[in-house]
Amino acid sequence: MRKLNSTNSQNQTFLEEKCALNELIHLLSKRWLTEVMFSIEEGNNRYSALKEDLIHISDTMLANRLKLLEQYKLITRSEDLSPLSPRADYQLTKTGAHLSDLLGGLCDFSETEMEFGINKQTAI
Repeated sequence: MRKLNSTNSQNQTFLEEKCALNELIHLLSKRWLTEVMFSIEEGNNRYSALKEDLIHISDTMLANRLKLLEQYKLITRSEDLSPLSPRADYQLTKTGAHLSDLLGGLCDFSETEMEFGINKQTAI
């Protein structure tokens, strides 16, 4: 969490007020957020399936990203509280599916039009 009076926080607030896209980019830049969303889209709808798919994510990070995606209404969580097998299932919302489609296009763009990688010269 940034200090509210820091230059970074002031700059972020300014950019977010200029255009909502800046706020979306800031949200999407959070580590693991898009991977969790893509994994849910691929059918990994339970916590255990997400952990299996995203083998390097910590429990804390996964729980945090699921809460964040739910907070922004990109996923929904449904619970089955039966005593034999309590479970939660995650699904993309209509908004989440639309965003995922847009991000898929950006993934395609980045793979075909951009030159990222260790041996590429980094622009500053």
